[in-house]
Amino acid sequence: MATKARYTDEELEEFRAIINEKLRLTRADYQATMRILTNQDSNDVDDTSPTYKALEEGSTTQSKEELVQMAQRQQKFIQGLEAALVRIANKTYGIDRITGELIPKERLRAVPHATLSVESKMQRKK
Repeated sequence: MATKARYTDEELEEFRAIINEKLRLTRADYQATMRILTNQDSNDVDDTSPTYKALEEGSTTQSKEELVQMAQRQQKFIQGLEAALVRIANKTYGIDRITGELIPKERLRAVPHATLSVESKMQRKK
């Protein structure tokens, strides 16, 4: 029995729906994070009033740094999901970029932007 070269159009549509939902949620999270970072949802004067509380400033700075890192991770995830949609359109979605074999559906449902099977990823780490 020959192995499948690619997922069927129906299977690709299932993955497209999963990816679009993850994109919707992640974009909303990213926008919320950016609103916090830019003080758009706040009437505070924290970013304009002088303060001499060094510990609070340190804590605020650390929180902003964590938010920036989270926003960067969200942005990278969005880019990965968008690239997966391009692969769906090209009908190359779900193909391991090292072995050329299909990535198992379970992995793609969990990590829809994956370009490697678990085995390929483990081999690459060695």
